[in-house]
Amino acid sequence: MLFNSFKFLIFFPIVTILYFILPHKFRWFMLLTSSCIFYMAFVPKYIFILAFTIFIDFFVGIALEKIDGEKRKLFLIISILSNIGILFVFKYFNFFNSNIVKVADFFHWNYPIESLKIILPIGLSFHTFQSLSYIIEVYKGKQKAERNFGIYALFVMFYPQLVAGPIERPQNLLTQFHERHYFEISRVADGLKMMLWGMIKKVVIADRLALFVNQIYGNPENYYGMPLISATFFFAFQIYCDFSGYSDIAIGAAKVMGFNLMTNFNRPYLSKSIAEFWRRWHISLSTWFKDYVYIPLGGNRCSAPRRYFNLFITFMLSGLWHGANWTYIIWGALNGIYQIISLMTRNIRNKILVFTKLEKVPNIHKSIQIVFTFSLTMFAWIFFRAANIRQAIYIIRNMFVGIFDIRNFEAVIKVAEGIQAFNNEGLILSFVLILFLIIIELLQRNVVIRETIDKRFPHICWLIYYAGIFAVIILGQFSKAQFIYFQF
Repeated sequence: MLFNSFKFLIFFPIVTILYFILPHKFRWFMLLTSSCIFYMAFVPKYIFILAFTIFIDFFVGIALEKIDGEKRKLFLIISILSNIGILFVFKYFNFFNSNIVKVADFFHWNYPIESLKIILPIGLSFHTFQSLSYIIEVYKGKQKAERNFGIYALFVMFYPQLVAGPIERPQNLLTQFHERHYFEISRVADGLKMMLWGMIKKVVIADRLALFVNQIYGNPENYYGMPLISATFFFAFQIYCDFSGYSDIAIGAAKVMGFNLMTNFNRPYLSKSIAEFWRRWHISLSTWFKDYVYIPLGGNRCSAPRRYFNLFITFMLSGLWHGANWTYIIWGALNGIYQIISLMTRNIRNKILVFTKLEKVPNIHKSIQIVFTFSLTMFAWIFFRAANIRQAIYIIRNMFVGIFDIRNFEAVIKVAEGIQAFNNEGLILSFVLILFLIIIELLQRNVVIRETIDKRFPHICWLIYYAGIFAVIILGQFSKAQFIYFQF
């Protein structure tokens, strides 16, 4: 069930109303049932995959508290293998198998194993990592094993963040299912406002930009210069508004019922370095890889070469997490290389800063850092969005061809004119919406916009929110566009 669908418009208020009118002891069961219905709205039979991993991890968690010694490691391995095994079969088997086939063909070997004809269960990577975090935290002794099977199942299947995060830790979310939540109008209003802002980012901004991006990236070989640059620039904001929009709706929907999910985005395009970007982008995943991959590898408590290795492996695995394609692996590796180069050139950059005296004009220095970081990020997004490496290389080679030719700018307009429901007005509106988003995020560096509106404009604050609703209705693109991160 998509957040931007009519079904959800009916589903959400019904579930929320039932949650508050039911006695506390029945709420978890209603939420679990609702979450199952939410997930089964996509592919019903895949609910059994979730049930299988939930069943194993629930009893493994209890076993980890009861036993000592080497048996604890054995149970931990059983849980990890069951989770990663399912993820591998559905998401990665065909990828690795197809690469083995290519190697076998090159050496004229007989390789009889064929690819599996299966569909990737929606959001599999998200709830797999959430399940793993629970087992690992119980193994470390940082989390008590949940004794209520239904509550644990709800932790994995909680519908707001089930298919695209945030990837919650048990210490934050699991305990909240035992708490009694009351109806508080201020909290409900805050949650609905977050959901509205998420919808604006998704259907008004992201889905509008997607019309142009899909046109160019669908056949990039037909374009060069500004159309390629424009599409890549638009995609940077499309994926941000799409994914952070989902997170806002998820966090808002949970907040309405009294649950607090972790912040998943914190104005990432205002970052002054790639390292800072990854502390602000998809925070729940970044911290997951930091805690469960980077630090166990040694983190930064080792020699410089080993630290670089740890960074590179962590980011490459992060790229692989996103998708079974070499483009995602390169995207992850590229972000790792960015960080390694940043660490290696720190002293040189400090000397340049002193030589140019930029430290005396901090605002200009920060602006340069933000633009440079965004440019590096946007370049990496090419591999993330391109269908294959060949297309990515073509885009990189041709995106600056004839860039100063006026006909290059005219080509962007022609592309816009040829897209149904977009045209020239849509092109102008896209840039206006991006500017609007940037202004909002700049303002939110020091204040929370919702609180500021409520305090400074108490008499017209609801008019502003109604305007947001009408913006969604009038400017929104309702083509049942799936959230980008659903495929992961």
